[in-house]
Amino acid sequence: MNKTILITGLVFGLLAVVLGAFGAHGLKRVIGPDEINTFETGIKYQMYHALFLILLSMLPNISNGTRNTVFYLVFAGVVLFSGSIYFLATNALTAFDFKKIGFITPIGGTLLIAAWGYLIFSVLTKK
Repeated sequence: MNKTILITGLVFGLLAVVLGAFGAHGLKRVIGPDEINTFETGIKYQMYHALFLILLSMLPNISNGTRNTVFYLVFAGVVLFSGSIYFLATNALTAFDFKKIGFITPIGGTLLIAAWGYLIFSVLTKK
């Protein structure tokens, strides 16, 4: 078990629940339904990858190099993908136009895809 990866997954999960509650109870009064749906997309992907990190921390027969590479890809992917979605969904509440940095959302998504792909490749090529 890798404690750092496990704790990161647990923290991502906790934050997804907190942000989900905030979105459901606090944001519904100040942003529209489309923005709420966008915000919830960020939460879903954050939670999926929190669970992925928890599983990754305990997977047997995965090298430390593979485990660390997947971890860093997921960590960066969640921060960029879900983080940018949270800011884009709440854009109307701030003076800064987060649409200017919207290009980081697909970068985050690409990192998440790369993490899954790298793990699949590592499992398939392991002797």
